[in-house]
Amino acid sequence: MEYFLSKAKPNLTFLSPAQIEEIHQNSLTLLAKTGIRVDSEKAQNIFLNAGCKKIDAARISIPAEIVESAIPSAPPTIDVYNRRGDQAFSIGKGAQCRFGIGVTNLWYEEPESRKIIPFLREHVSKACRLGEKLTNYDLISTPGIIQDLPAEISEQYAALEMVANTEKPLVLLVAGATDFRNVLELLQHLHGNLADLPFLLPYFNPVTPLVLNDETSDKIFTSIEFGLPIIYSNYGMAGATTPITGAGTLVTLNAELLAGLVFTQLIKEGTPVILGSLPALFEMKNMISAYTPQTMLLNLACAEMMAFYRIPHAGTSGSGSGWGADLLASGTLWMNHLTSILGKTGLAPFVGGNFDSLVFSPETVVYADEIIRQVRLFEAGFDLDETNFALEQIDLIGPGGNFLVSEATLNLFQKMNEQHSAIWPGHTLENWQAGGTPQAADILQKHTLDIIAEMKPPADHDELIAKGEDFIKQ
Repeated sequence: MEYFLSKAKPNLTFLSPAQIEEIHQNSLTLLAKTGIRVDSEKAQNIFLNAGCKKIDAARISIPAEIVESAIPSAPPTIDVYNRRGDQAFSIGKGAQCRFGIGVTNLWYEEPESRKIIPFLREHVSKACRLGEKLTNYDLISTPGIIQDLPAEISEQYAALEMVANTEKPLVLLVAGATDFRNVLELLQHLHGNLADLPFLLPYFNPVTPLVLNDETSDKIFTSIEFGLPIIYSNYGMAGATTPITGAGTLVTLNAELLAGLVFTQLIKEGTPVILGSLPALFEMKNMISAYTPQTMLLNLACAEMMAFYRIPHAGTSGSGSGWGADLLASGTLWMNHLTSILGKTGLAPFVGGNFDSLVFSPETVVYADEIIRQVRLFEAGFDLDETNFALEQIDLIGPGGNFLVSEATLNLFQKMNEQHSAIWPGHTLENWQAGGTPQAADILQKHTLDIIAEMKPPADHDELIAKGEDFIKQ
């Protein structure tokens, strides 16, 4: 018997082709009619020299034909390397969703006491070593903003600790344009040509709604000068910085991304760019950003729009309003990671924050690592072929038999049992009671501390730290 399908895999599609086209056309209308505000005169001139028109002193109208021309000029896939020069992964059409830890947290949850303290330089190294050790993370994003160093040098020290404590690719978030250039010069001093087999992905945000601000445009100029691929991602709060409706938020954010794409391609055609959104709801009762079913749908929709444009995508990471590695955090992480892996999300780079990415939690990072493992197993599906249908085996054992010692069970039971949780044991009620009724949170905490105790820096850590500190002091 022959089967034309050998692998069954789940997938998730949200928008129809007609809906994608409607979103695209509305985005073009928005860019041409409403336009975007461009704060930098240098950036304005880039648009104007290409044929865009001024609506007023700062607003630029971007005609549809300029947008349509920019879309195919950006590469459809981007190869990302580790700092040793080995290809780590690709982002783009058909590529698996990649996950990273992050991002720019101001506080740190000590895993030993669960006390929340200011984010310090030592926490950058701890976070990066944790991300390096956990195998389901593909990259490391700037985990926090250092609070125990002067602001004028803290960004450089954060980048130094990142590059010295992991070999994985880095997503780099730096606030100021001058600081950003200083960080790139530091990393180039340590590594050499950053454009050759790039392991750095600088990450930039416009100001929603529809503003290309000075700092962002200046940093884009600098990134392109250094020959780096970039992530251009917007953050919209429905009901505050975007319309409260899903459709209104989607078209606003999509138009912003297209404007950013146009800008990068007008500076240098063929610039590798990753586009995406971090949609949230402005929860007015408690004045927080909330992550809801609608925001998860918007993440799926954004990924599908980027697939339509053949542009690599970066999306949400599930770092929501949890209070630690708790039930609230787990719900957001599971929904985000499962929908991301089943949809067209390219990157989920900012896992591990709580209180809306204010508090970096090692326990949350460890728990999310297990979630990522599980959702990847789910996405992998299973085989549908003659061997796996096992008709002969079923016939041999017959009605009322069991498969405990069948050849297939003996060959595969270990592999299948590994799909069970790698953190929590599968207690029966009796064993759980006999063991003193252990709590799941306590087991996660111990598991996290055991992993932290085993963390080691890369072999060249001390050399890089010494060389980097000398450069910063100059």
